[in-house]
Amino acid sequence: MLSGARRLPVASGVLYLHGFNSGSGSPKAALMRDACTWLGLPCATPQLPHRPAAALALAESRLARLGSRPLVAGSSMGGFLATLVAERYDLAGVLINPAVAPAGLVAEWVGERFDNAYTGERFAIEAAHLEELEALTPQRVTAERYLLLLGTADETLDPAEAFALYRGARTILHPQGDHGLAALADYLPAILAHGGHGLPPGWAGRKAPGTEGAGIPGDTNDRNHFG
Repeated sequence: MLSGARRLPVASGVLYLHGFNSGSGSPKAALMRDACTWLGLPCATPQLPHRPAAALALAESRLARLGSRPLVAGSSMGGFLATLVAERYDLAGVLINPAVAPAGLVAEWVGERFDNAYTGERFAIEAAHLEELEALTPQRVTAERYLLLLGTADETLDPAEAFALYRGARTILHPQGDHGLAALADYLPAILAHGGHGLPPGWAGRKAPGTEGAGIPGDTNDRNHFG
């Protein structure tokens, strides 16, 4: 299902934000970099800190390197952060199985330890994580700026909650898609089209003609509840 949207400016670059305890080396981040390489677009997929406020600050710091009107995309907790960036800077956003009210879920993990497979970091969820998420969670969003991509069989987050918060957004439902949404590559043309760019047929798996890559040096992009 793909509904209409307000007219958005052509994206000058792409900022992709990975999920909780994931990384800039994740498959989703790699796919986004590959797609941007095809298009010759600057692309940042930063390795985000596990603390929400620090992750948001790092995401915001990458915007200046992506032109005047970047497209902000994110998966799960990254979708939550992408929403904050898009609302704060009046940008278009693409949200993949986004976390809507992550404080409620993180509350169950206080005291639990995690290992990040991408960085080797070990950390514990503290009360500060919960407090930061509660303070950051928006009460309303401008739904028309978003493309929402939801797996109908998400085992981690209830897609109905995202559908309700972002009611009015362009929405794609992937039947029986789980939280990891392994079919993401199939939807990259729609994702980039939301930023005004068209991927050519058969782009996946082949190097873009005449380009060496549009990734930003130093930006290296799942237990992965928020992949």
